[in-house]
Amino acid sequence: MEPFTSLRALAAPLPGANIDTDIIVPARFLTITSKQGLGRHAFAEWRLEGNFVLDEPQYEGAQILVAGANFGCGSSREHAAWALADLGIRAIVAPSFGEIFRANALRNGLLPITLGDSEWRRVLAAAKAGDCVAIDLASQQIGLHDETSIAFALSDQERVALLNGWDEIDGIRVRYGTATAEFEARQRAAAPWLWEKDLPHE
Repeated sequence: MEPFTSLRALAAPLPGANIDTDIIVPARFLTITSKQGLGRHAFAEWRLEGNFVLDEPQYEGAQILVAGANFGCGSSREHAAWALADLGIRAIVAPSFGEIFRANALRNGLLPITLGDSEWRRVLAAAKAGDCVAIDLASQQIGLHDETSIAFALSDQERVALLNGWDEIDGIRVRYGTATAEFEARQRAAAPWLWEKDLPHE
């Protein structure tokens, strides 16, 4: 997973509330099992209708999405996070997120930032104005064009995982690697017959 440290990028406004995972990636694309290329199907229905914000020339290359409340609600499909990441989105700023979508975003290197209403409206205004927005994950600050900043919260575990590009398995290895090695050493000493023959690798 690509580490997320800091980002200065164009932000695209998508302020409607309750944008669910079926809107983010329609169900007919769930048979696709590769993360690569899924971005072309993101928001497929809305893009077919035309005038979709991410297709507007002024938001070409946007890496930050300023979304409305309860973004990513609905089904638990991880494809929604895959599609956004493949589309080039690295961070989403919203008043709230669907719980499972938020977890899937973190697992795929997307930074979900939850802000209170007044702070969110400031970032939304910057996006509507076409300003770049700076996000520093280490200090947990969003920098705006007017040189003001907004603090955001993230758990230490989530922040460290994103900064290092760790998925869940990496995080478990880091936290419990020593204990696992010590357990294995004890097992080898207590029950050596379990370790006498290694199964051939295919």
